[in-house]
Amino acid sequence: MTATRLVVLFLVAACGVSAQENSAAANRTNAAAGFSETSAAQVKLVDANVYATDTANAASANAAAEASADPAALPATPEPAPTPKYIFGERDDYRFQLAVGFGYFRFQSSQFNANLLGVDTSLTYYTNSWFGVEGDVVTGFSTTTYAGYHAKIAGGLGGLRIGGRRARWEPWAHGLVGGSHLQPQTAAGGRTSLLALAGAGVDYRIHARLSFRMEGDWAFTRYFSQSQNDFQGVASVVLHF
Repeated sequence: MTATRLVVLFLVAACGVSAQENSAAANRTNAAAGFSETSAAQVKLVDANVYATDTANAASANAAAEASADPAALPATPEPAPTPKYIFGERDDYRFQLAVGFGYFRFQSSQFNANLLGVDTSLTYYTNSWFGVEGDVVTGFSTTTYAGYHAKIAGGLGGLRIGGRRARWEPWAHGLVGGSHLQPQTAAGGRTSLLALAGAGVDYRIHARLSFRMEGDWAFTRYFSQSQNDFQGVASVVLHF
């Protein structure tokens, strides 16, 4: 009898435990919501707009820092060598002028008079915009004769030139001193003499490297133990370099 009661109690207990487990399983079916329905699914680990804004701000800050950097710390850009400019007004001009032209020299003395035609060549170096150093070679040959000879003169001189080079018309003046040689020989003697020129002229600028020149000079010589005061006129083409 006692054994029968123990079996019945065991079965009742087993049925009770099974019913409790079924009830708990039914209650656990909707105990937790799905992951997609929770706020965890809505979390953004990185905001793309915020990242782009921060990147743009950083680039702007770097550009401002470079702009405000000390210019002395940056490598200097070498300046190109200045080149001569041809403008009417203040200018950086070519320093050398080579003039070659046709010259007329009127020679008068106690022994003979002659009209001498020849070539006049001068080279000038300008140290600045108005002051130059000049060298000149003068030659002349007469078309008529004296005692059966054509008169000839040749001379070399050096001196100074001043003038403005700021417009199409460029006036100037110069003074030169040197020596000369005259033919023919006469009974009065003297085939060499001092030669001095002082005069003025004007250049007309045709191009940056080309001008046309007209000049007139007083020419002083000492032939035949006498002083001669003569005239020289020259028309030249001037090359600038």
